Amino acid sequence: MAMTLTIVKPDAVAAGNAGNILAMLEKKGFTIRGLRMLRLSEDQARAFYEVHKERPFYGDLVKFMTSGPVVPAALEHDNAVPFLREVMGATNSAEAAEGTVRALYGTNIERNAIHGSDSAENAAIELAFFFSRSELIAGR
Repeated sequence: MAMTLTIVKPDAVAAGNAGNILAMLEKKGFTIRGLRMLRLSEDQARAFYEVHKERPFYGDLVKFMTSGPVVPAALEHDNAVPFLREVMGATNSAEAAEGTVRALYGTNIERNAIHGSDSAENAAIELAFFFSRSELIAGR
């Protein structure tokens, strides 16, 4: 089993869809190994999205991710990273396949309801950003 990180973003939390999204992920076979709700500080958001700091959308992304509570979750599944990306759908909600998280709960390319790690290496880094090793519940 592999692990990855997801974050239910402020738009989905504000709309009352965090539970729906987490339930959808569980129905797809993910096991939640860590979960919390928090509001990112500007410093935390800048650090988490530092990989994008040279991109024109970085400031708006930081502002959006600090606009309300988020729900980071550690997820376990075979092929966790690519499978989560499939379940999430395209970054632009308007282009996301029917039945994906972003098609159901996102509204546009920025307010797309959910974040997911893009590689196993980044999943390890991102999981450690939100959860200590001792906070992650051991597998079955």
